[in-house]
Amino acid sequence: MGNARTALYNWLFAQRTGGDFLLRIEDTDVERSEARFETQLLEDLRWLGLHWSEGPESNPASDPSNDGPCGPYRQSERLEIYQKHTSELLAAGKAYRCFCTGEQLEAERQQAIAAQRPHVYSGRCRHLSAEESATRANSGEAFAVRLHIPDAPLRFHDIVRGPVEFSADTVSDPILVRSTGMPVYNYVVTIDDALMGITHVIRGDDHLSNTPKQVAIYQAFGWPLPEFAHLSTILGPDRTRLSKRHGATSIGTFREMGILPEALTNYLALLGWGAEGGTRETFTLPELVQEFTLERVTPSPAVFDFQKLHWLNRHYLKLAQPERIAMLARPAYLAAGWLPAQTDPAIDAWFTHLLALFVPSVDQLDQLPEKTRFVFALDREAILTEPSNVDILATEIAKNVLKDFATRIAALTAPITPETFKMVMNEVKVNTGAKGKDLFHPVRIALTGAPSGPEFDKLIPLIESGSALPLPTHIPSVQERAAAFLPGM
Repeated sequence: MGNARTALYNWLFAQRTGGDFLLRIEDTDVERSEARFETQLLEDLRWLGLHWSEGPESNPASDPSNDGPCGPYRQSERLEIYQKHTSELLAAGKAYRCFCTGEQLEAERQQAIAAQRPHVYSGRCRHLSAEESATRANSGEAFAVRLHIPDAPLRFHDIVRGPVEFSADTVSDPILVRSTGMPVYNYVVTIDDALMGITHVIRGDDHLSNTPKQVAIYQAFGWPLPEFAHLSTILGPDRTRLSKRHGATSIGTFREMGILPEALTNYLALLGWGAEGGTRETFTLPELVQEFTLERVTPSPAVFDFQKLHWLNRHYLKLAQPERIAMLARPAYLAAGWLPAQTDPAIDAWFTHLLALFVPSVDQLDQLPEKTRFVFALDREAILTEPSNVDILATEIAKNVLKDFATRIAALTAPITPETFKMVMNEVKVNTGAKGKDLFHPVRIALTGAPSGPEFDKLIPLIESGSALPLPTHIPSVQERAAAFLPGM
């Protein structure tokens, strides 16, 4: 969620200011970088409606390794660029080779822990002469490359947090290139940001401690600093950092659950930002573009509220076209064996109307199959033992109502319509003396398996028309449902 919100804020800011939103794949961490992660990331952004100006696949007709004027956009394809800049820093004396072994660095760390002081690099290799450094490197001795941090405060302006300052001794001399030859994150992102003309770096506050190192790299090359904006952490309902233990936290999971993209982008925008006036909470993407400013982003942590996300999703589900809802829900019904694999106009129209009846009662689309299960099949034994049904069905009045209802429904020869159903219910009312809950609850349980649900005048036509369709599983008609409750009642 944090990454998605960061992408959204970057996109909104670029759209609002007429800028470009660049997507860069930071894959220099070989062990953690897989093609499937990149594919998922691109799919998630497209699903959210966040299209990038430059980046991988931004212009499929072009060379895929260079999809824009600043490409390539995968860091793994930019290693020669980083090597060139490393040579420049070494030649200028602004970076140096560090031959310290892992054992030596670990010993320094343990000494710092024992002395209860922050662990910073001792600078052991900082003062090696250029000749000794070159000789040891040429002899094959392994080395990393470190940046020489001047003894001066590192300052930058943060749009969200204001002026920020770090003392040089808290940064130490950071590694730019590991002994394996692979450049580190802070180094490559700074080079990329500078060469790609990035004017604003909008990211999570977990990167705040990285910023002084990047500022030092900018200064070493003589590059102007961009504007920074560090977004607050997203917390779970228990006010700890949002994680999987709180439930769904990935775009893919929310998508599978049936959260609409417009609901999720709307909600993500509200996690740390509010429009002028602070009273409005529903925004389309174009409306967010018109309202969004970084100045209204708060540095305080945002709490992820699943109930509010569901509230927004219900709002957008009600606004969505019924055909779209049916298309999104169809795979789950195919998997359940309730719909045929081949589309059929009559079945599609019926299915669309069926879902439209139940959408107002769900928080997310994956709840629809369970909500509508009774339409496709009724488990008589499960209904009879359901705690909410037992007390209702045990009364003498309920047994009389069901017997009379089933008898009258079975005698009908014409199609059962809302009008004929109402007529039958009036006859049952007169004959049994039942009214209100005593009349309707037993009948509803027989037809739907529960004492509450959609209005009969909307439900009856769907059950009756569905029972006549060539579906993989036969939908019981009203007569069949009523007859099933005659034995033993």
